[in-house]
Amino acid sequence: MDFRITKQTIKYQIMKKVLLFILPFLLSASFTFAQSQITGIIKGANGAPVPNATVLIRGTKITTLANDKGEFSISTKQEPPFYLQVSSVGYKAQDFQILKFQDTPLELTLVENAELDEIVVTSRRRSEVLQDVPIAITVIGGQAAENAGAFNVNRLKELVPSVQLYASNARNTTLNIRGLGSTFGLTNDGIDPGVGFYVDGVYQARPAATSTDFLDIEQIEILRGPQGTLFGKNTTAGAFNITTTKPTLVPTAKVELNVGNYNFIQAKTSVSGAVAKNLAAKLAISGTQRDGTIYNTREERRYSGQNNLGFKGALYFTPSDKLQVLLSSDVSIQHPAGYPLVIAGVTATERSAYRQYAKIVSDLGYQQPKIDPFSREINTNTPWKQDQSIGGISLNVDYKIGNGTLTSTTAWRFWNWDPTNDRDFSELSALTKSQGNSRHDQYSQEVRYAGNLTEKLSGVIGVFALAQNLKGLSQTEEVGKDQWRFVQTAATGAQAGYTTPGLLDGFGIKTNSTIKSLSAAIFAQADWEFIEHLHVLPGLRFTYDKKDVDYDRVTYGGLQTTDPALLALKAAVYANQQFNTSTDNNNLSGNITLSYRPTTKLNVYGTFSTAYKPVGVNVGGLPTTSTGEADLSLAVVKPEYVQHYEFGLKTKPVKGAIVNLTAFNTDIKDYQTNVQSPQLGVNRGYLANAEKVNVKGLEVDGSYQLERFLTLNAAVAYLDGKYKKFTNAPLPLEETGHTELVNGVATQVAFKDASGGRLPGISKWNASGGAEFSTPGKVGTRDGRFFIAGDISYRSEYSSNPTPSKVLNVDGYTLVNARIGFKSDKISIFGWSRNIGNTKYFEQLQAAAGNSGLYAGVLGDPRTYGATLRYAF
Repeated sequence: MDFRITKQTIKYQIMKKVLLFILPFLLSASFTFAQSQITGIIKGANGAPVPNATVLIRGTKITTLANDKGEFSISTKQEPPFYLQVSSVGYKAQDFQILKFQDTPLELTLVENAELDEIVVTSRRRSEVLQDVPIAITVIGGQAAENAGAFNVNRLKELVPSVQLYASNARNTTLNIRGLGSTFGLTNDGIDPGVGFYVDGVYQARPAATSTDFLDIEQIEILRGPQGTLFGKNTTAGAFNITTTKPTLVPTAKVELNVGNYNFIQAKTSVSGAVAKNLAAKLAISGTQRDGTIYNTREERRYSGQNNLGFKGALYFTPSDKLQVLLSSDVSIQHPAGYPLVIAGVTATERSAYRQYAKIVSDLGYQQPKIDPFSREINTNTPWKQDQSIGGISLNVDYKIGNGTLTSTTAWRFWNWDPTNDRDFSELSALTKSQGNSRHDQYSQEVRYAGNLTEKLSGVIGVFALAQNLKGLSQTEEVGKDQWRFVQTAATGAQAGYTTPGLLDGFGIKTNSTIKSLSAAIFAQADWEFIEHLHVLPGLRFTYDKKDVDYDRVTYGGLQTTDPALLALKAAVYANQQFNTSTDNNNLSGNITLSYRPTTKLNVYGTFSTAYKPVGVNVGGLPTTSTGEADLSLAVVKPEYVQHYEFGLKTKPVKGAIVNLTAFNTDIKDYQTNVQSPQLGVNRGYLANAEKVNVKGLEVDGSYQLERFLTLNAAVAYLDGKYKKFTNAPLPLEETGHTELVNGVATQVAFKDASGGRLPGISKWNASGGAEFSTPGKVGTRDGRFFIAGDISYRSEYSSNPTPSKVLNVDGYTLVNARIGFKSDKISIFGWSRNIGNTKYFEQLQAAAGNSGLYAGVLGDPRTYGATLRYAF
């Protein structure tokens, strides 16, 4: 057994021991006092008795069931004050404090679980009913996400059609809403995401945050469209607003265990309770492990596995009803067994026959393998590794002033990234190493006031500052003994020098770079009911951004020679490159919304907004000029400017039903895109601007709840994204080597006019739906509900290349998931399966470095299945 497997096993054993250590203490917390009898009756909000409710004395194992009339009697040795927890299926579990014993029966009232149209959100920085908010929002409860197996953001995209997430690893992650937000493909650290990602009010700047497992999630709100006047950071495409459960003074705990095929095991636990007067604490732990789904025949080991460990702790101080202080900290550590890409295909390019992939590998004495990506086999000779740690600490203070709340959120977060990759995707020693080691620190401060200023006027005003320090530490790209044939353009003349033994063996570059950035903003938005039922919502934002870049790339290795001809050949592969640049920009943007709410069943709104994504910088290497120097004109990338129109209709046509419709049109000037380069030293891609982009679409979503027996949901999104003007787009893979007549001379070109072409990553049709049917039942003495549930998602075909390509397109696919089991307030047990049909699909396709015709893909997960056990104390 190798050391890595042993380390993973040790982590798993430690996690099991922690859970087994905590559990007895939670179960044995009982006390010895004189016994007393408590009697009472449990009613619903309408005054009707709630039969067969469970009554538990918190911190003990003492429990009883109410009778058919809602009456109960329970004996205790506990001395007041203590809490009774009362729960029943279909009602919110509630705690009732017992301050003294009394002779008369207690009357305890339970509140039914919120109907679908009563979901409360905080997206406008105050608690509001979802249907009253004039923003396109999808809300997923933490429990619902867990039940659907969505334990990270990547899985949420199956539930929300307008969300796209693509990742070849945690760093190379694209999180988009409606096809906009971040560059598609390989990540360049010099660009800001356009989708805000917030957890408990803290902005998380690096896209790698989306790869971590959720820890004790209460609710996930996904806002679509620009939201810059509500949130601290620019959110040109939307925002994820995630809240976790707060610590409670009443002792609570829950444990969850998931097991499945591929040796999948996931354990979660959280414990909460009082540690002092008005001070509650919580600790949550999550661990996930799974064998890989891709087998390396050369190394005889599996890749694309999971090995995640996460911790979250919090202290919650509530000295009065006006002041709340939350101090929280989290860390997630991931050491997965890599996320390799598989060879997906080979296409002919417009280069000479000498430079086609099949000819190159044949000259190297290598037999091109049979291309079958869905065999889930690779034969790379460099180990794949994507180790990361990510976390931070935050202090959130809420103080009620008048009819509003003054909030201060202070946070520090870090991200450490240590990968290795084999970027020739084969057993050749061509592009053997690609490892972009990174260190990131961010400091943020937000202060805002939100609330009702008068009966007709409410709003939010705030200031925000974010400082980041992102370092690339000895980021390495290295070629091997076979690379000479990939870069050689002919077998004669100066190019014959590439056959010199050892010329490129171990030749590479090490890059150290630093991006220091500052973003500051002041923002405000109001909601004024100037005529009965008619609201106007103006918003304004001023933003200042500054970025300082220090880039230093140095070559190493290869044949040590003084021969000018050989040095020139090496320099054509990699060359030293150093530059410094500083850039800043400011922007005034805003929005205005009209919302008409004549009844509680209808909300019609229209929005016009402008938005802005900051200036970008290139730190992945720059293309070179004809003289071999770095093209500094590409070091800075212009900001994006957005104009957005949206019309929305939120309705509640019948009891238990919601139907919402949104139509939108978004125009972007100077769209920031990641383009491919044939030059190795450019690290396969760099940032550039497309002059004009347009995305328009229509979204329809609905849900229906029939009492407690049936829940339905469905959503459909139509998206149409195009380059309105992109005159300097890079050539697609199959057109590499294209020549055109320039002044009567056949000249090779590197760019084309892609105006009118579609944007990458956008499917025209996206749909999802789900259903759950349940019926009352009992397991042992435990009342609950047996249920069967399923969900389905569909994506039509989409482009997987910055410039539309004939070969780099992902076929449409459908995924079906299901689960069946039993659930109650205390215990749930169910079996599940994801991708039941074992659909074979790619999530992404990309050209291999050097553009010789080879391309690789990120595979979607195969069919998985397992079981979940969840227990709450």
